Amino acid sequence: MNDAPRAGARSPIIRVFDCHLARPTPAGGYEFLLLRRSSHKIYAGSWRMIGGKLNAEETAWQACLREITEETQLPVQRLLAVPYVNRFYEWQHDRINDIPVFVAVTKASASPVLDDEHSDFSWLALDAALERLPWPGQRDGLRAAAALLQEGELLQGFLEVSLPS
Repeated sequence: MNDAPRAGARSPIIRVFDCHLARPTPAGGYEFLLLRRSSHKIYAGSWRMIGGKLNAEETAWQACLREITEETQLPVQRLLAVPYVNRFYEWQHDRINDIPVFVAVTKASASPVLDDEHSDFSWLALDAALERLPWPGQRDGLRAAAALLQEGELLQGFLEVSLPS
C-alpha cells in the first residue's frame, strides 16, 4: 500500500475555515460581526464568526467568499489570510482539524441579511467579540485577525487574497 499523498492533495487536509468579518469604525478601528446560530443548527444559540466546509475542488479562500455571500450577503472589499491556524482534536473522528483563518473587510455602513442558519447578529468591538466566542482557537484567530488589520501593514501585502473581478 502506498501511503504517499496523491499529486495535488492537500496535506494536511483542509475541510473547514474560519472567517472574521470586519467593518471600519469612524474612530479608525474595526468592529467584528458575530452571528448567533439558529436553534435547529449545530452549535445552536452560540455566537460564531462565519465558517463553513469547503466544496470539492474549492480552496479555503473561495469557500470563505461563498459563505460570506450565502450567510450575510455582505460585499467584501478585502480578504486577508490571517497568519494563524485554528487547530483542535476531534475525538469523535480521531482527527486533528487544521482550520485556516481569514479576515474579510466590508463597508463601514454594511449590515448583513441573514440566512436560516442564523437568528441574530451583532457588530462588536474586539473585546466584546472575544467574550462571546466560545472556542479558544476562534478567540485566538480573532486576536490575530485584529492585529493584522491594525498593526500588520507590512504583512498585508503578502497575505491579501486577490479577489475575483
